[in-house]
Amino acid sequence: MATIYDVARIAKVSAKTVSRVLNGDAPVGQKTRDAVEAAMLELGYVPSSAARMMRSQKSGLVGLITGAISLPTEPNQPQGLPDLFIVQGIQRAMAASQMTLMIADTGGRLDRVPHLIQTFLRHRVEGLIYVAEFHQKVELPRVPVTTPLVLANCFDDIGTPAVLPDDQRGQCELVERLLAAGHRRIAYLTLPLHMVANTLRRAGYAQALAGAGIAYDPALVECADYEGREDETQILWDIIDRMLRLPEPPTVLCCGNDKMAVRVYGILRSRGVKVPDEISVAGYDNYRVIAETLFPPLTTVELSYTAIGVRAAQRLMAMISDPAAVQAREDREPTLVSGPVYWRGSVTERRASKVSNLKIVRED
Repeated sequence: MATIYDVARIAKVSAKTVSRVLNGDAPVGQKTRDAVEAAMLELGYVPSSAARMMRSQKSGLVGLITGAISLPTEPNQPQGLPDLFIVQGIQRAMAASQMTLMIADTGGRLDRVPHLIQTFLRHRVEGLIYVAEFHQKVELPRVPVTTPLVLANCFDDIGTPAVLPDDQRGQCELVERLLAAGHRRIAYLTLPLHMVANTLRRAGYAQALAGAGIAYDPALVECADYEGREDETQILWDIIDRMLRLPEPPTVLCCGNDKMAVRVYGILRSRGVKVPDEISVAGYDNYRVIAETLFPPLTTVELSYTAIGVRAAQRLMAMISDPAAVQAREDREPTLVSGPVYWRGSVTERRASKVSNLKIVRED
């Protein structure tokens, strides 16, 4: 097996120069670097990462724990867009760094998370990212204070740095845009009541109405997502039927996600109600496979999973580069990521109105 001394002999340099090329801890001329790298290639020399780790006290590794590879197969498992998009965002952000991303999948079993964390710590990772499949509170084992941890799409009670979707702002901006289009009776078909996103989006819905001086009407807000129950479509049909029979029925139905909007389209068509001529429909997620293929295309809000991954990786890399900040653990405020409203053909403009300070993407 070739050694550093063999490389030095072929490259006609000192072993110390070869070490400088390998470790990048001192300037080396390009001609010398090329000679060393050519010698390593000729000899098939592979540097010992373990030895470098012991010398530098850095592994160059980041551990990522996710369930994205083995997505849940249970029909009643709540989830938004695949958390695989978050992982892709993390990979994209780390591609330009000198760090190596190691990914471990939970296999859908949260009880495996402590073991995976310990495995990464034994490999001396310089940081950890935990990715959740939907916006939620988590409780993870404690990690050493010297190992930075960032949570993506989730948060905990101890203030671990987290990157989260700005659900309240997203729903608020959608409703503000609907109000600006002249809608005053805006119904909201919500996610399951226990979900964090539901609480925040309800608050955003109420915030937008209050800003327009419109009273919150409980008759226009109802949970319509029952996480895969066999009678879920029937429940949704009954909710829509009740709302359409109100003395002042809604002019637009806001759905908790784009998948719900698909069922709403079907129910309205079965009743002979035209979208958007007789009632408008809006979603949430901008799940493009759905939003762009429905007819008419669906107005919705971008749930920026890829951006969440990018911001999580950036936040972790900043913590790794500043160990003092890791020790202090002072930055406990979550990073909130929002996305634009995609305005498509499922919502009709009831009157022209000026819109300001809103991120709107119009797709005609």
